Amino acid sequence: MTLRLGDIAPDFTAETTEGPIHFHEYLGDGWGVLFSHPADYTPVCTTELGAVAKLRDEFNKRNTKVIALSVDGLESHKDWIGDINETQNTMVNFPLIADEDFKVSNLYDMIHPNSSEKATVRSVFVIGPDKKIKLIFTYPASTGRNFDELLRVIDSLQLTAYHSVATPANWKHGEDVVVVPSIKTEDIPAKFPKGHKVIKPYLRTTPQPNID
Repeated sequence: MTLRLGDIAPDFTAETTEGPIHFHEYLGDGWGVLFSHPADYTPVCTTELGAVAKLRDEFNKRNTKVIALSVDGLESHKDWIGDINETQNTMVNFPLIADEDFKVSNLYDMIHPNSSEKATVRSVFVIGPDKKIKLIFTYPASTGRNFDELLRVIDSLQLTAYHSVATPANWKHGEDVVVVPSIKTEDIPAKFPKGHKVIKPYLRTTPQPNID
């Protein structure tokens, strides 16, 4: 199954390290991140899960739940978490899906046969409150993901969803943002009272609206 931006994220039930979940119910009315791992007891995955655990407060600030997946079993996951906590100096604080039957992996096209027929690639899906897919990342098994970049993207997606702005290249939290084209220039002052700049008729910027 090939998924694209704007598609409804497939719903599923699964066993996890925190008990059975029904995915859409787990997400509730917030945002979600589903990310996969090639296998348990692998070095890059160990660092990634530790990094996500340390960022739990940052995801909470963004009303975002995280959930991980690999095709190993539940007992393997639970044992591996001990290694993650020990080596990464943290406590894994989110569920890991045990996808031994590849049900979720196939729903989300996480198995790429030309890479591996038995292990998932490093997929990331960001899902909005409407249960639609807002972002898809795919990394090779050898490359650890940048979760600071994932938080930056979630910030950008939420700015667009709630404030009708987009973010320019290399944008960081606190920098000016771009007013979306659907807003007329004459309507900008009422919507963005912090001020704005008209660089070109199609390129208007304003200070980030959700910070003082």
